[in-house]
Amino acid sequence: MLSSFAFCQDNIHSFTLENSGNFEGKIERINSFPSQFIVPRTVDVWLPKSYTATKKYNVLYMHDGQMLFDATTTWNNQEWKVDEVASKLMEENKVNDFIVVAIWNIPELRHMDLYPKKPYNLLSEAWKKRLQDEIQKSHFPFDATKINSDNYLKFIVEEVKPYIDKTYPVYTDATHTAIMGSSMGGLISMYAICEYPEVFGKAACLSTHWVGFLDFENNPIPESFFRYLKKNLPNPKNHSIYFDYGTQTLDASYLKYEYRVDEILKEKGYTDSNSKNLKFEGENHSENSWQKRIHIPMEFLFKK
Repeated sequence: MLSSFAFCQDNIHSFTLENSGNFEGKIERINSFPSQFIVPRTVDVWLPKSYTATKKYNVLYMHDGQMLFDATTTWNNQEWKVDEVASKLMEENKVNDFIVVAIWNIPELRHMDLYPKKPYNLLSEAWKKRLQDEIQKSHFPFDATKINSDNYLKFIVEEVKPYIDKTYPVYTDATHTAIMGSSMGGLISMYAICEYPEVFGKAACLSTHWVGFLDFENNPIPESFFRYLKKNLPNPKNHSIYFDYGTQTLDASYLKYEYRVDEILKEKGYTDSNSKNLKFEGENHSENSWQKRIHIPMEFLFKK
């Protein structure tokens, strides 16, 4: 771990974005965060308006970082409005103060970076072959031989987090460290808390993409995730996990699987106090929909 961090530390050059009125607070950007594990990519560190070096902050790691703060620069002109929502929650004293570490995706690598590898390995060879056939038929941008999620998590845990812990006045323990994302970002957030329970004490998984790709008849992928979760979901005594889903567009394909999420949470000893699996009727698979409700997982993660 130390060697990876040393490699990064010598090659990191951050700068502060000029605030053009498109976001609240301050964003410090590393344009190409160096990595021994994955293709370097942009990492933004969002700091609230009240940020001061004299106090300590919780940390929220988020995926798809280019979609979080500024709709004028996103591919679909939508954003999560993380800065506005987080600022409002802090100003209203509803949450403990936190900073956000926003890791950008590389579009052509996103599915390989975020698809949890160990659940994929639970599939039979016959199913893996059929999945590859389905992927090729639909022209889906995915190569199963290049699944890189274990290295993506190493990037966060062994390279990004040590930099954040050294550079900013943050709590470094799992109790004060959370991870959050939507769709494939929901899957990798679930995977992160299971693989690194000593690093992440909390996770929020919005519109978790249980179908893996596009849904099809007898899709074995959801059950592979549930088998993995059943075995690896961490101790509910010191971990919290949030799931949610809409009912329209891509989210509609998750509806028939959500009872399994509820079953596993209950079986593993989770209760309403440390877990959620919320349904949002009429909401779809988009930043606009996630934006409407991110105050709920943010409060769940950092509520006073």
